[in-house]
Amino acid sequence: MQIFELETERLRLRQWKTADFAPFAKLNADAHTMRYFPKPLTQIESDALATKIMTLIAENAWGMWAVELKDSQQFIGFTGLHRPSADFDFQPCVEIGWRFLQEFWGKGYATEAAHACLDFAFSQLDLDEVVAFTATQNLPSMKVMQRLGMTWHKNFYHPDLEAVHPLAEHVLYKISKESFLQKT
Repeated sequence: MQIFELETERLRLRQWKTADFAPFAKLNADAHTMRYFPKPLTQIESDALATKIMTLIAENAWGMWAVELKDSQQFIGFTGLHRPSADFDFQPCVEIGWRFLQEFWGKGYATEAAHACLDFAFSQLDLDEVVAFTATQNLPSMKVMQRLGMTWHKNFYHPDLEAVHPLAEHVLYKISKESFLQKT
């Protein structure tokens, strides 16, 4: 099966390499980056996640791609599409998500990479809709969602977190194929 890779003006979204594991572990261990997730990940947890992501891409030909700078081939984070396994009341769905090393924040990379993923979702996978969700405190990700043309749909409590957990309340954003195509 041919694995899809995406390119933008500055970025390449590709299958993962074992060389990505060390910077990915750095990303996942950073307390500031992971403040909107239940906890930072250990090296073992991060490596297991990267391996799972690689396997899903190998099985589906698409997924949560590693993102690298085109000019230097430096790994800077990940962006992509995923079918969530949690028991959400808005399933079935395909989620878009991203996470970048802190030194690459504020440069428009998340929006640029995610836009390419939405284009892929609607033109290649022929999806009708893509969702994104995050903890209500994660304003930077919500701003990316809004820049992508996604709109707020509802607040909900993440089923994998206890209701009293400080990150339990999430926001759900959506974008339809029709809406995306009108904006591009």
